[in-house]
Amino acid sequence: MAVIHPSAVVDPGARIGDTARIGPFCVVGPDVDLADGVELISQVVVAGRTRIGADTRIFPFASIGHQPQDLKYRGEPSTLEIGARNQIREYVTIQPGTAGGGMVTRVGNDCLFMASAHVAHDCLLGDHVIMANNATLAGHVVVGDHAFLGGLSAVHQFVRIGKHAMIGGMSGVEADVIPFGMVIGNRAHLNGLNIVGLKRRGFAREDIHTLRNAYRLLFAPEGTLQERVADVEEQFAGNAVVMEIIAFIRAESNRQLCTPHFGGDAA
Repeated sequence: MAVIHPSAVVDPGARIGDTARIGPFCVVGPDVDLADGVELISQVVVAGRTRIGADTRIFPFASIGHQPQDLKYRGEPSTLEIGARNQIREYVTIQPGTAGGGMVTRVGNDCLFMASAHVAHDCLLGDHVIMANNATLAGHVVVGDHAFLGGLSAVHQFVRIGKHAMIGGMSGVEADVIPFGMVIGNRAHLNGLNIVGLKRRGFAREDIHTLRNAYRLLFAPEGTLQERVADVEEQFAGNAVVMEIIAFIRAESNRQLCTPHFGGDAA
């Protein structure tokens, strides 16, 4: 049976997993679904049509599933889906979707949201995403697996962050970030590849070397980006890692591509 502290307020309509734990002074709404092993440590509020996956831990004062900070929201029955084994720390806010963005905000598995991080409406996050303290996502942002967002960073609405990308602390990101890319700065620019992250995740030395070469060709000063993309696609056609970047660049997007200021070095 679930363990629910006597001071917690849990609506009878909520679906609570058998091994869930709900601590002191938590509030759980009627349309909430907590899977087995979910733990609300204390003073956590979970509202809306929210589903939280197994073994996710949520720390005090987090606000999960309340209506979006979007003036166009009109009470539509949108949802928030959070996967398994996530850690959601103090004062984190994660909000559901809207009619203008697919009606769902979705978070993958094994993510870490440090204190005061914010995930706005209609964001789609992959697995193993890390958002450091006070990192914030505006609406409709897409974040790939293993991406890392540094403290106090801010991502503009509709931006895409590719897999294994790294956003430097205090960066303001208003353009798409390629997979494996690293960006820094106020109105951030591409500053090479996330080499440290690639090494930590076990990418082969040969793959990293190939990515360096492809990066330099993609962001060389000669020709247009479209021409360089075509050249890289032809030259590295058999490399799945490079083709992931090419596919990202070619995909439809509402934002421009984040590029280096001075041609960039894959450092």
